[in-house]
Amino acid sequence: MGNVRPLNHSKYGISKNRFMELYYWCLQYGEWREELKYKTDTLKSMSLTAIPSGHNPADVTQQLAIKRVMLEQNCRLIEQTAIETDPEIYKYILKAVTEEDITYEYLRMMMEIPCSHNTYYDRRRKFYWLLDKRKK
Repeated sequence: MGNVRPLNHSKYGISKNRFMELYYWCLQYGEWREELKYKTDTLKSMSLTAIPSGHNPADVTQQLAIKRVMLEQNCRLIEQTAIETDPEIYKYILKAVTEEDITYEYLRMMMEIPCSHNTYYDRRRKFYWLLDKRKK
């Protein structure tokens, strides 16, 4: 988990365990994006055996469609929360909350984040606070 510390419970009303839940949920963003990008064909999901499985192609297609909608909603929730947190630096917030070990120093040196250390960490806390409200 690197240098990520839970939010101050008394200030933000988010317990350590709830913060960890949100933190790890956001880290799945890259997996969700990959799945949306590559898992589009229901034929790959179907078993090619002579044994009846009880699933027809319509079921598989429906399951894939439902899964894709869920993944899209999850990604959109993270993206929209980052934008709402701070429209000026949302892409840095998005990177920081969806990838492990992204520090302010990395964002400053590699991506030239246009804000101070204090502003960045304030916005990151605000992101998790907003996400907590949206995911209840």
